[in-house]
Amino acid sequence: MSSSVLAPPRRPEIKTELPGPNGKKIIEADAKFVTPSYPRPDFKLVAERASGVWVEDVDGNIFLDCNAGVAVCSTGHCHPDVVKAIQDQAEQLIHMCGTDYYYRHMPQLAEKLDAIVPVQSPTKTHFANSGTEAVETALKLAMHATGRDKFIAFFNSFHGRTLGSLSLTSSKAAQRRGFKRQALDVVHVPYPNEFRNPFNEADCGDGGAAQGALNWIEERLFKTTTPPDEVAGIVVEAVQGEGGYVPAPKGFLQGLRRICDQHGIMLIIDEVQSGMGRTGKMFASDHYDVQADIVCIAKGIGSGLPIGACVARADIMDWKPGAHASTFGGNPVCIAAALKTIELLEGGLVQNSAEVGAYLKAGLEKLKTKYDCIGDVRGMGLMIGVEFVENKTSLKPAPELRDRIEIACFDRGLIILGCGNNAIRWSPPLILTKENVDVALEIFDEAIAASL
Repeated sequence: MSSSVLAPPRRPEIKTELPGPNGKKIIEADAKFVTPSYPRPDFKLVAERASGVWVEDVDGNIFLDCNAGVAVCSTGHCHPDVVKAIQDQAEQLIHMCGTDYYYRHMPQLAEKLDAIVPVQSPTKTHFANSGTEAVETALKLAMHATGRDKFIAFFNSFHGRTLGSLSLTSSKAAQRRGFKRQALDVVHVPYPNEFRNPFNEADCGDGGAAQGALNWIEERLFKTTTPPDEVAGIVVEAVQGEGGYVPAPKGFLQGLRRICDQHGIMLIIDEVQSGMGRTGKMFASDHYDVQADIVCIAKGIGSGLPIGACVARADIMDWKPGAHASTFGGNPVCIAAALKTIELLEGGLVQNSAEVGAYLKAGLEKLKTKYDCIGDVRGMGLMIGVEFVENKTSLKPAPELRDRIEIACFDRGLIILGCGNNAIRWSPPLILTKENVDVALEIFDEAIAASL
């Protein structure tokens, strides 16, 4: 394969069967040598190179990417400014271990995060290498700050697979099967999904699903199994990611803020998938005018490089040396990518996410009126979920149909990915154009029709 830069086509180009002959060899080697625990989808993408919103596989097939490596490549694949920042930094300093030594990059990014995160300033930042590490940091920090050890999380949430964060995660049984009891004392509450409200009318009153969830915590948990004075933190996604791209309803996060303030509980908002411009604002929490005590960040902050961050109020992050550290956390090359990423986001990509996201959502809403199998279109910016049902009368989930549509899109050159039981997530690079959207919607329409 040529090493030249991938010239962006106007449409996907599928030249071989999928996967192609080169791809099949790599898949066979992967099956032989790589852990089978990775939850790969039924379609088989074997990527070779990428640029912008386009991905080329090892057989020369070119795909329009509306997944961005699961909401990671926020500035597009191999953005030239990010690539240059990485190259320049790699020539100067690759690693020095910020847990033992100092370098300018860590305070530079921490200061920038202090200015943009939905946490009251002044803040401090602990650097990690992934989303689950950022969540683990938040859990330890909440326990340290409060002297408590219980947590409240939500069904269908995803916060990672390491043992602490896995205690919070509850989106699929496969993520927990085989690992015995959860490592932490976590109780789960139904998430206030407005499309599939899990609460009864008495719980909701006139406040809808949001009030139902708040009442569940205050009137059930606090009065039965979970005394509020023993709760270290409430951990919540402003938009559930793996659980189906479900945005929190209005009033819910502010209600959690009130509960936490009343009982001295840390409000921990997981912005790993929803942060960094994904929803048309820098953080999803910004849509709700709420500030957390602790925020977890990863995925889109590094444009593809592995970096996570846990940002908290400075008065909370006052633990002593040795309490929590990471050899690779705060790597200077990753931070260089993150600083350039934030510059690009603030320079127009957050706004593009809002504008092109609204255009994409409007197009998906039109498909909803066309197809009886689309039960819901939801989300903000370029974080949009489409839920598939058997029909609009029963609203019975249709996971098999969703899977067929996912594969049909791939066969036509469109990369999307399922989430939840029966939804498809749209999480493209934030550089997506309306022209790209038109192509993606045309393929999506064809894939639905072919899958019914």
